[in-house]
Amino acid sequence: MSNFEVDDTLGFILNKVNGKLKNELFKKSKAYNITSEQWGILNFLWSNEGITPKELSDLTLKDKPNTNRILFDLEKKGLVIRKAHPTDKRSYQMFLTDEGRNLRVKLVPIVITLLERATHNIEKKRIEELKVILNEIYANLS
Repeated sequence: MSNFEVDDTLGFILNKVNGKLKNELFKKSKAYNITSEQWGILNFLWSNEGITPKELSDLTLKDKPNTNRILFDLEKKGLVIRKAHPTDKRSYQMFLTDEGRNLRVKLVPIVITLLERATHNIEKKRIEELKVILNEIYANLS
């Protein structure tokens, strides 16, 4: 135990990388007034329009109150709207506005460029292996 160095642990390194990616994304998307959390929600809505906040919560691995707060902020910005659920009167569905839909062509290239920068000079095969390993770690903890 005497050789334990927290800054050399998997959790610390993952957290450091995640924090750096989020900060870089925030800087790059600042002109569009979008946070990394809002990016995550928008990204799922671009391919799953009409899903409920609960479904968004599950997809983004965020708790319901946090997801609802992000959705409220996106509504205030005019990027999403709520509509009554057609079969469940206690729920509602989330839809993008035209402005929310149009952000995709602006934000996705920013994220692609950021990820390319982050993985520069790392073989694609190693990146794929890393994703497999990280998913295995996640599964072990689930």
